[in-house]
Amino acid sequence: MSLGDILSLLMFVAFIGLIFTGFPVAWVLGGLAVLFTVFGIVLKQDFNLPVAMDWQYSSLVVDRTWDVMNNWVLVALPMFIYMGLMLDRSGVAQRLMLNFVRLFGGVRGGMAVTVAFIGILLAATTGIIGASVVLLALLGLPQMLDKGYKPELAAGTVCAVGTLGILIPPSIMLVLMADRLAMPVGDLFLGALFPGLLLGGMFVLFILIYAYFYPDAAPVPDSHEPVSWSMMIDVLLAIVAPVGLIFLVLGSIFMGLATPTEAAGVGAFGATCLAGWNNKLNFEILTAVLRETTRTSAYIFAIFIGATAYSLVLRGLGGDELIAGLLKGIPFEPTGIIITILVFTFILGFFLDWIEISLIILPLVSPVVTDLGFDLVWFTVLFAVCLQTSFLTPPVGFAIFYLKGVAPVSMPVSTIYKGVMPFVLLQLLGLAIIFVWQDIVTWLPSQAY
Repeated sequence: MSLGDILSLLMFVAFIGLIFTGFPVAWVLGGLAVLFTVFGIVLKQDFNLPVAMDWQYSSLVVDRTWDVMNNWVLVALPMFIYMGLMLDRSGVAQRLMLNFVRLFGGVRGGMAVTVAFIGILLAATTGIIGASVVLLALLGLPQMLDKGYKPELAAGTVCAVGTLGILIPPSIMLVLMADRLAMPVGDLFLGALFPGLLLGGMFVLFILIYAYFYPDAAPVPDSHEPVSWSMMIDVLLAIVAPVGLIFLVLGSIFMGLATPTEAAGVGAFGATCLAGWNNKLNFEILTAVLRETTRTSAYIFAIFIGATAYSLVLRGLGGDELIAGLLKGIPFEPTGIIITILVFTFILGFFLDWIEISLIILPLVSPVVTDLGFDLVWFTVLFAVCLQTSFLTPPVGFAIFYLKGVAPVSMPVSTIYKGVMPFVLLQLLGLAIIFVWQDIVTWLPSQAY
């Protein structure tokens, strides 16, 4: 192993270690980039280290940073974030909850199914996991607990369904991945649609089966309104607004009428109109949404800039060649190498956020995937599903802590952990299904183009 390889490994290990210090991730990435730039340049000058690192190479960070901030694709990020946050305050979810509860009131496990359906609809309109989990928890968790639902089932349903927003388009994670891999965002949106709906359907099916075998875990209310035509009409009217917004955003992208950036603008405007229509739009709400959008966007872009510098220095030290050599040197068939990457990603998800993994790990392994002859859209969606699972796995399961922040004091973290475990297994099963049947990802993009 060369000195450059050792520096690359030290750089990666230092990043993993410093994450646990509590320092902001963007500062960790940028600081390591500066530190190892100095190491690389000094060692190259004094010991003829065979790496690309020198002062001229390090100046590329400025150009790369400019490319990041001048990228029109990334303009969609703050608008999608705004759309999701505004929808959370528009009253659409409350109206959906009221009508779906009436519709599924006589079904065993109907309350959890209601939360699942609302979560799937919200997932197609917002990619903010924290906002989705908190909203579903505030709307559905108290009602499920009041109806006698098992706390583990109620908590697991809210957490698992809330994470779908990071996968079902329009997803800010997919926008980030498309930019890092220089892929059309529309391809990833199309490829991720069926896998996201597959996972949502598996969650609903699990709830119904679990409620059937364990009636006490999801009891039917003593009194419920019988299904009628007027109820069906109310449900349809409640669905029209979010479905219409989904069609405007995703339909315009899928039909080639608008770029993802333009569609994000339409979605942001549509979410604002929905809030106004439901009398939920005022100066206080608008200010809160704009502040949260700015804060979230700044956080993501700061990590983006730090990761750009980090990745550039890592490549200058030969880190990309080292990782490619290690992966290709694994004594497995190409399929085994893909499984190894996914297992490694799943383990990293226990400790790192999806942003760091998407910005650092994905660009390093994607060339290997392409060289092995696999479809990059298929692999990227697999990677995204793997990262979605990381929101539910301890110790850094963000959805778990979002829920704990708004759950009743009587619900300990251990209860939430127990509740999410079956859904983690379901997501791994879904990952295996997508792995075996690639057409679930590739069919829709091939038909669209």
